Amino acid sequence: MVGFVERSPPRRPEEPALPSHRGTSATPRRRRRAPLLALVAAVLLLPGCYDVQLSGPAPERPDQPSDPLGDRAVRAGGDLVMGLSAEPDKLDPTTSSSLYTRYVMNTICEKLYDIDASGTVVPQLASALPTITDGGRTVTIPVRDGVKFADGTDLDAEAVRTTFERNLTLKTSARKSELGPISSVEAKDARTVVVRYETPFAPLTAALADRAGMIMSPKALDALGDKFSEHPTCVGPFSFVARVPQTSITVRRDPLYYAADQVHLDTVTYRIMADANIRAANLRSGDIQVADSISTQDVDALVKERDVGVLQTSSLGYQAMTINLGNTDGAGEPPKQIDTPLARDPRVRLALAYAVDRDALVNSVFNNWYSPACSPIPPTSPYASPAGEACVPHDPAKARELLQQAGVQIPFPITVKTSNTAESLRFAAALQAALEPGGFALQIEPVEYSTLLDQQSAGDFDAILLGWSGRIDPHGNMNSFLVSGGGNNYAGYSNQTVDDTMAEAARSTDTAERAELYGKVMTQVREDNPIIYLYRVRNLAAYTRDTGGVEIFPDGVVRLSRAAFLQEG
Repeated sequence: MVGFVERSPPRRPEEPALPSHRGTSATPRRRRRAPLLALVAAVLLLPGCYDVQLSGPAPERPDQPSDPLGDRAVRAGGDLVMGLSAEPDKLDPTTSSSLYTRYVMNTICEKLYDIDASGTVVPQLASALPTITDGGRTVTIPVRDGVKFADGTDLDAEAVRTTFERNLTLKTSARKSELGPISSVEAKDARTVVVRYETPFAPLTAALADRAGMIMSPKALDALGDKFSEHPTCVGPFSFVARVPQTSITVRRDPLYYAADQVHLDTVTYRIMADANIRAANLRSGDIQVADSISTQDVDALVKERDVGVLQTSSLGYQAMTINLGNTDGAGEPPKQIDTPLARDPRVRLALAYAVDRDALVNSVFNNWYSPACSPIPPTSPYASPAGEACVPHDPAKARELLQQAGVQIPFPITVKTSNTAESLRFAAALQAALEPGGFALQIEPVEYSTLLDQQSAGDFDAILLGWSGRIDPHGNMNSFLVSGGGNNYAGYSNQTVDDTMAEAARSTDTAERAELYGKVMTQVREDNPIIYLYRVRNLAAYTRDTGGVEIFPDGVVRLSRAAFLQEG
């Protein structure tokens, strides 16, 4: 996977309107292909070279989110090993920002709500969907009975309240903006939590289907405080055992789990394997049984192999280039102006957006497995709209014209940080070559993934290639990245129109109205370009055929809670 995440005067009247990315490019296709000759030369210097494919529709790829156990006989116990493509950050639901952390947390920290394979929200530690009253200002959440944390303490409404309070008050929390303008959280009785808002907040249920809804043991929080990640204790089919940095994380079946009879494995070990070729080789040899983030260079071969299965789904997320406009003191802190043309002048960033040829990049680098993206809102979302999906067209001549207007040197140099994996470097090298006709000289700085996350949060970058695995509600893909003070606002972006419109969308329960408001937000974002959205991955995971019950859903998380080894014969 290429990575993780995730202002200006208005567009002048003589500038063209921004059509949908599905429309015709402003530049003829023959002119667009020329830079790809340089692209080939660049990427052949990197591991995993590939054949360039310039055109043709992507083949139909039906979702296959799981390999259900069905009535197949399974072996009791066993130690499953998953090859994990990157080192997770801290195993703390309040502060973490890594997709790979979510893989591990999915086995040890259940949530109030989850999503199913279709993206529908379903109860998990809550006993039912929330009841919303008082015009949307009061949300009542029923809590399951008979559930214990891994340390033996009971799950109750007070434990839920404690988790909410930590997410809202911990200085380093990345969850606060996800929970909205909460005025109070009350444990009404042992099984009932009441959340009150200053103004209605429609995205809450979706937020509680991810890290904001992971309920932590109050006993563990009291004992560990800010060091909760050293021994995370929640409710889950497995409990935390040990972590060896840069090497592995091990979890063990929890006998206290409320559905322990549905858990088959003894342990799961997440082994860090950043190289996609090594993950594929270990999968073929049987040294690992599951691998995430299968490279688009490997997947076509793997789907033909008898002893390997491939799971795939569309993605709720995006990959993007984030530009540092004002993140000098860390994400979420008040932004300060950075005195560089890239940060200061929106014409330079708009030029960068015009210089990107998404179609050619995606087809050539990812063998048609991924798709171009111009928005954080997936096209399958009920909140998608023409304004939300519109895209700055590929126009290198326009890019150079804007750079000349800005009075900067051409080629204009930009240092972009990216993960040091082969696939990330392939894309960065291709982008480097593709931007050259638009007047940009991209310099690539590879960084180890977990370090890259730290640098993203700290604002230690000019531009960075990372992404976001996605949420079912657009608020989860946009608010904390684009609203002033958002916990994931790595760009240090602040725009009052965006702030006000996002708040208005969160108050609405009307889908059409929210879609229109998100479209308005994206119109402003395309003028300011704090984030230039590039493409949307296809979630790809693989497993050996002697296992079953592995799942991957559109949120990108590989789920192993009900996985098992199959009996031979």
